[in-house]
Amino acid sequence: MIDYDLIIIGAGPAGMAAAVEATQRGLSVCILDEQASAGGQIYRNVSKVKQHQADILGPDYIAGKQLVNALQQSTAIHRKAVTVWKVDKDAKVAFSDAGRAEQIQGRHIILANGAMERPVPLPGWTLPGVLTVGAAQILMKSGSVVARDAVIIGSGPLLYLVASQLLAAGAPPRALIETQTRRNVIAALPYFGKALVQWRPLLKGIRMIMNLTFASVPRFIAATDISIEGNDSVEAVCFRAGGKTHRIETSIALLHQGVVPNTQISRSLNLEHRYNVQQHCFHPVTNELGQSSHPLFSIAGDGAGIGGANVAALSGRISALNAAACLKKISISERDRAAFVLQKLKRAELSIRPFLDALYPPPQSVLLPENDTIICRCEEVTAGDIRHYATLGCKGPNQTKSFCRSGMGPCQGRFCGLTVTELLAAEMGETHDVIGSYRIRAPLKSVTLKEFADLGVPTTME
Repeated sequence: MIDYDLIIIGAGPAGMAAAVEATQRGLSVCILDEQASAGGQIYRNVSKVKQHQADILGPDYIAGKQLVNALQQSTAIHRKAVTVWKVDKDAKVAFSDAGRAEQIQGRHIILANGAMERPVPLPGWTLPGVLTVGAAQILMKSGSVVARDAVIIGSGPLLYLVASQLLAAGAPPRALIETQTRRNVIAALPYFGKALVQWRPLLKGIRMIMNLTFASVPRFIAATDISIEGNDSVEAVCFRAGGKTHRIETSIALLHQGVVPNTQISRSLNLEHRYNVQQHCFHPVTNELGQSSHPLFSIAGDGAGIGGANVAALSGRISALNAAACLKKISISERDRAAFVLQKLKRAELSIRPFLDALYPPPQSVLLPENDTIICRCEEVTAGDIRHYATLGCKGPNQTKSFCRSGMGPCQGRFCGLTVTELLAAEMGETHDVIGSYRIRAPLKSVTLKEFADLGVPTTME
């Protein structure tokens, strides 16, 4: 088994920045990532992107090349296209590479596995032709595949970014169906003053909305009663807005209601988590240095709380400094001096977050879907099923799993977990922290018996 000072899981902005900082501080580093090239979701394929893709995706995306280049020039060992399926509390990590399992040992681990898009369970969301907005963007980044005549549904800055990118690609969306309301605008106003510290992103957002308006892309605000129609695939999107019922024919519906931390690994380690009321999701509890509730594990980037690419890179560097101090590669005072500057920059970047969280919250119809809406796509469990099991005395997600197999499918609860917690909290009249979430166990991803055997069989058994 190969040993490293630091193992980093994820090669997005947080993981790349952490690896670069850690190697500069004298740590031996191995970074593990599922993708074939560094960049994470936000900078996916940025090192290989062609010029016409770069023109469509914009300068914020291309800026990721600097981090990728820095990682490539560092001494970090970058294991690409591998699947991490087990992380032990003694800092051992098991992963598969091309069908063969390996295990490595770290002295400290930084979880930088980022975020995932919030599931948007609404009638018809399981039909072929329904994608997330992020998935549509991934297609543009990795294969120059453009979603044409798409209807974009949801809320948040990513809607405007992807709509603008589709517009630049010559495939303007058929419509934007947005769920934020006038009440959300009023709720966000108290945070606007602090958000002005980040006036550049605000100005970019205004410009994107103006460009979409000038291109005559229809926008429907405060939409409700959204459903996707179709037999074998998407045929139309129906909704109410402006006091009228609308139906827009399309073959592609793109959904988005923000992103949430990917907590599968941190949950499997039984690290402390807390529900974030503003962002409507759980996140691991960390201190300002990224240290989790376990001394061997730090968490950096959106996996510790949603902040965006710049915040992720800064938090990656901070976590690397903390790891270097924990491993006595640098002194505590050296760590604190270097981290102070980065923490100040991070706070400035995060100043816009309360405004965005208040302006673009997921609507109640997404958090608490109607009874006949499927929430667990793997096992076809509906919201009504979960409410029914609550009346039978199920007090948490793990009990409902025993009753109806929600969370036991291939995704292991990634897509239904938050919704199950929301439904149970509402039905039981308890807080989300009391209700809790699925108990996650290894293997975190699908693994074969051969891969288990690759790790070796002990000669003695206790």
